[in-house]
Amino acid sequence: MYKLFLTLRYLRSRKIAYFAMAAVTLCVAMVLIVMSVMGGWLDQLMWRAKNLLGDVIVENRSYTGFPMYEEFIAEISRWDEITQATPVIHTLGMLRFPDQPITRTVSVVGIRLDEADRVTDFRGSLFYEKFYPGTTTLAPARRPLLGLADTTLNSAVDGQPFRPPALPEPYAGALREARRRHAESGSSEPFDPQSTETETNRVMREWGGPQFPGVFEFVPSEPVLTGEPLPGMIIGRDIVARRESDGRYHRFSWLPKGINFSLTLWATSDSGMVDVTPTIAHFRYVDDSRTGIYDIDSRHVYVEFERLQQLLRMEEGERVDDGGRIAARCSQIQVKVREDVTDEALLALTQRMEAVYQRITQDPEAGLDVDELQMAASVEAKTWQQSQAHIIGPVQKEKMLVTLLFGIISLVAVALILCILYMIVLQKTRDIGIIKSIGGSASGVASIFVLYGAFVGLVGAIFGTGLGYVFITNINEIQDWLISWREDWRIWDLQVYSFDRIPDQMKVWDAIIVGVIGVAASTIGSLVAAWRAGTMHPVEALRYE
Repeated sequence: MYKLFLTLRYLRSRKIAYFAMAAVTLCVAMVLIVMSVMGGWLDQLMWRAKNLLGDVIVENRSYTGFPMYEEFIAEISRWDEITQATPVIHTLGMLRFPDQPITRTVSVVGIRLDEADRVTDFRGSLFYEKFYPGTTTLAPARRPLLGLADTTLNSAVDGQPFRPPALPEPYAGALREARRRHAESGSSEPFDPQSTETETNRVMREWGGPQFPGVFEFVPSEPVLTGEPLPGMIIGRDIVARRESDGRYHRFSWLPKGINFSLTLWATSDSGMVDVTPTIAHFRYVDDSRTGIYDIDSRHVYVEFERLQQLLRMEEGERVDDGGRIAARCSQIQVKVREDVTDEALLALTQRMEAVYQRITQDPEAGLDVDELQMAASVEAKTWQQSQAHIIGPVQKEKMLVTLLFGIISLVAVALILCILYMIVLQKTRDIGIIKSIGGSASGVASIFVLYGAFVGLVGAIFGTGLGYVFITNINEIQDWLISWREDWRIWDLQVYSFDRIPDQMKVWDAIIVGVIGVAASTIGSLVAAWRAGTMHPVEALRYE
């Protein structure tokens, strides 16, 4: 009983112990903040990687592609675990901007939009589809022009009537539907919070007219759809807009919706030979996509799967040498599985898919030649974690490294506890001598200071966890407060980072683990002082006093 009594007495009477508690508090809070931010970053990256690719990816990592994908999809679509599967084509191309001396190298992705949406929720990344639902298509489309409505409004500036802008159908009806949904939701957010205000919307806001998300070319006549129908193209948002430091995108007035882009491609034969004669195709800019991963949003464009397959000459054709048929090819198959499929079952499913694909391609009735069989032999099925290990792995190691570095820095708390307790032992030599002279054991005296260190760690861990939780859950508000003083104090620059907000969630297990380590470290820091007190001879201690 005297051990607990003396421990609590020393805690109350020795104010220097408060510095040790403060050190533990700050170290625990610091490590938790780092783990929460880095862990949240990793979680968002993994979620977006899965949302971009589906659960299983079948590919041979070659721009040549691989055959028999339709037969394979038809086979696995009958499995109970499979929800949806869709073919994808990947290639490289040169994107030429309209009326501008700008040409960029891009990754061209051929998709079937409806199927891709069921596998990866691709439509959720689209800008114009959000405000004009149902209008984004990769099929041939015409260019919408913003014109003048038949009705008039009274200007909020001078009260004079004016004809407000209007869009042609189906955009006008889609915008009305989006506005109706927005009003029913009762949201007080701006209608288009992701973009800076365009000149058209600025004038309409001043005059009291309607707002039009996005950029449209304006003509002082009736709103119309103009130009010949061209295949649609969805472009990564960081290609067609500039991201500001506050996370909003500045849309260029010279890139209105429906403008014509040209794309230069080089076909690859089934033998792997690249055609040196380029193919130039024209597409309409129908929407832009923001996945939240800069490397994708700054390089990728999306076109209709069948159109890209035709341009790359990957469709089914006739073999010249023997009159047989060349099988159609794709670059990748993305597969969505049921949500109740476990990770272990997913790994088994990939092995099963590889076996089925090889059986299909090796069937003599498939009629594949040597080149096609070589393409098929290198096809692999991977889970989304395996496919993106080259991205997820480095971030995981970075999280571990940063946490380890801050943990090493936190050893200062251990050293501080050691010094403080050693000083207390030296100051309490007389007390130690009295306790030992009346029968106190060496282990009993040592345990007083071990308990002392444990209590310091416990109090510091509790306060550190609370401080870390408060800081993490309000980290975005703290940044906003800093920005209100000076803009260059922005910590999370949205021009650099993909995510709109700093991760602000703390995991319970992280708090428990860090708290336990904090208590253990404080206890370890007390062992030297406890050993010194336990080995002290009572006669020498009293004589010293």
